[in-house]
Amino acid sequence: MARLNGGPSGRKTIEREASVASPVEQFVIKPIIPLHVGGVDISFTNSALWMVAAVIGATMLLTLSVRSRALVPGRWQSVAEILYEFIANMLRDNVGAEGRPYFPFIFTLFMFVLFGNVMGMMPGSFTFTSHVIVTFAMAAVVFVGVTIIGFARHGLHFLRMFFPEGAPLLTAVILVPIEMISYFSRPFSLAVRLFANMTVGHIILKVMGGFVVSLLGLYVVPAILPFAFLTGVTVLEFGIAFLQAYVFTILSCIYLHDAIHMH
Repeated sequence: MARLNGGPSGRKTIEREASVASPVEQFVIKPIIPLHVGGVDISFTNSALWMVAAVIGATMLLTLSVRSRALVPGRWQSVAEILYEFIANMLRDNVGAEGRPYFPFIFTLFMFVLFGNVMGMMPGSFTFTSHVIVTFAMAAVVFVGVTIIGFARHGLHFLRMFFPEGAPLLTAVILVPIEMISYFSRPFSLAVRLFANMTVGHIILKVMGGFVVSLLGLYVVPAILPFAFLTGVTVLEFGIAFLQAYVFTILSCIYLHDAIHMH
């Protein structure tokens, strides 16, 4: 609250109250069903709620849209088929025929991230992909999974990932540490990329939205330009929501390719 008190000289008293929510308030995890077991907080939170919503939304889209199995697909069946073919082609182009058994996991990963990103654009929702602990958990599953696949397919020969064949033995002192750092940094780069893009985008939307609301309370005309900019940023964020799901998935496919085919 800002207050200006008038004195004997006849100054007017102006009182103004402004309540603007912090741009980072939208990322606060809040318990919905408090649960504590052995001193450990396992409460069902708003983040968990929207994860469940993403799973249910993706499941309903895929099951209900193909329920009719029409020869000439309708609108929703076309969407499901496009998503299916999109991931199938991505897996085939980046991993090859050997990647076919891993299609269910890659497709599930893509749909989970996509629905988390898109549903997070809804007013009053919660974007769980804007939390690094969530994105890191997914990235860690991918990292551990492809590492297990690599050792299962190649045995100890998988360690050649850290020293390419044909390289002079004297370069091992340099190449091995570089390759190890590059390999073990994969889950961190995969997690931070998704987390950072979603967080920054939502903060920009929150700041611009608050700016538009503040201007509308004073002047309608000056608020038109920020509102137009906010509309453009919102459309861009929907594109980024899909793009980040695509990037997360295609990088997972590339890591899977390395585990199957090595360098």
